[in-house]
Amino acid sequence: MSDVFRNARRLFSRIKPVRVPEAPARSFRDLWPGDANRGAALLRGEMEVMGSARALDGWGPESGPLPWRMAAHGFAWLRDLRSLGSDAARVEARDLTEAWLAQGANEPVANLPEVAAMRVSSWLGHWDFFAASAEEGFRRALMQRLAHDGRRLAASLPDEAAHRGALMVMKGTIAAAVALGEEAWMVRALKFLPAELERQFHPDGGHVERSPAVQLLAFQDLIELRNLLNGSGVTAPPQLATVIDRAGQALRLFRHGDGTLSLFNGTREEPASLVDLVLTQGQAKGRAPLLLQETGFHRLAASRTLVIADCGAPPPGRGADPATGAPRGADRFAHAGALSFEMSVGRDRLIVNCGASPAGDSAWRDALRSTAAHSTLTLADTNSAELRPEGLGRRPERVEVERFEANGAQWLEATHDGYRRTHNAIHKRRLYLSENGDDLRGEDVLEPQGTVDQPCVVRFHLHPGVKAVLQEEEGGVLMRLPTGQGWRLRARGAAIALEDSVYLGLGAEARRTSQIVLTSQGEAEGIQWAITRVAPAEPASPPA
Repeated sequence: MSDVFRNARRLFSRIKPVRVPEAPARSFRDLWPGDANRGAALLRGEMEVMGSARALDGWGPESGPLPWRMAAHGFAWLRDLRSLGSDAARVEARDLTEAWLAQGANEPVANLPEVAAMRVSSWLGHWDFFAASAEEGFRRALMQRLAHDGRRLAASLPDEAAHRGALMVMKGTIAAAVALGEEAWMVRALKFLPAELERQFHPDGGHVERSPAVQLLAFQDLIELRNLLNGSGVTAPPQLATVIDRAGQALRLFRHGDGTLSLFNGTREEPASLVDLVLTQGQAKGRAPLLLQETGFHRLAASRTLVIADCGAPPPGRGADPATGAPRGADRFAHAGALSFEMSVGRDRLIVNCGASPAGDSAWRDALRSTAAHSTLTLADTNSAELRPEGLGRRPERVEVERFEANGAQWLEATHDGYRRTHNAIHKRRLYLSENGDDLRGEDVLEPQGTVDQPCVVRFHLHPGVKAVLQEEEGGVLMRLPTGQGWRLRARGAAIALEDSVYLGLGAEARRTSQIVLTSQGEAEGIQWAITRVAPAEPASPPA
């Protein structure tokens, strides 16, 4: 528990006790759909969090990794049980809540402000589902814990975390203030809300964590905040509407042609239907922007071809909570994927990053965070940023990008210095997309201030739906999309190979896939490559 939280608790302990009503003063309803498959798994005693599924057989540290435990104590899984719409799901929700009140309520993780805020919002948003018709003792225990958590949340403002958790604390405080009729909590929250919005979102609307998944969640938080304030007759600060508008547009940049999210910094695909619903609820209109200048992402689009590239510096870190190890910095989900990109054609993904397992075991989680798990250059089998449990250690400090357009063609020139400390080298990547979208060309160069004689590898991870075959005679790889359309990758300045890879962008199971690997000894001229569409007259399908 942080010193700020302890000091605030002492302050609020001198304030009159909170009045605990028999039920929330206002009726809430969680806006977002659950997953019936995850709900059915919960009935079997298994909980899935961000692609990591494990038995829900306790609430202590031994039950799973910290992010998994935070989600378990946060109760957002109630929406998965609600999605089943059965009495068995309702009973399971109550049984799990009673078990938590008896066994998990005093766990340090349960009392983190971010987790308490998630729990407050979840309980209030699902009150009608699992609590309204429950027996009186159950409801009384819930309301007493809600009052306890609400009071502590209000005391913790402004929260010290640099990530979305601080926005969740703001939302949880306002929800508790409305539910319990605590005007002082509302006044305190509204005092700090404008500054928190400015701290959480860049002027271009991108969230400070630089994660498409967190962008989606933070946008949901903003919508809930707006609805809470409007529904209770409280005038929202004008900054809220402005940030909602910008954040919705920023979210659109991260969508592929199939409507799901690109896989950067702890992100998994997320259902297109959910993203559509969130954009509709947020009243986000207009087309996807071409770039997020401050957040550091670019979008190249021509005809049916789309490229989304990470051209920004990692977010800042702030260490971890000493009691629980919970990250405090905005880099908590950051990957070592500097200058990586993804490519899709229509609704089919072609080039991807490997995905993420933020709540998985540390070895698996870090394998997916590594530079080698991204479609970018790796020097001497070294990550472009140092991976730590709470975020990043050594990291790129300068990431620069220039964008050009002419006659419908688009290109980027970007550099990062993540290898300056380890190898005295700068990675420079050029991307060029032709005006008809049939030709994506790239160049990866190491610009040494000394001499780089270490092997460097450029990887292109393929989506599991893509079939590929190495064409040794032609010096390339032929790829086929699910539609049957063919694309070919050729390279110069490097040996080309087709190797196994994994994809954890959807579901809890890793899927086998392939990666194209270009290997060089770091020659000064760099590695040039091109991905071009195969003409219909050519054989577009690899042999069976």
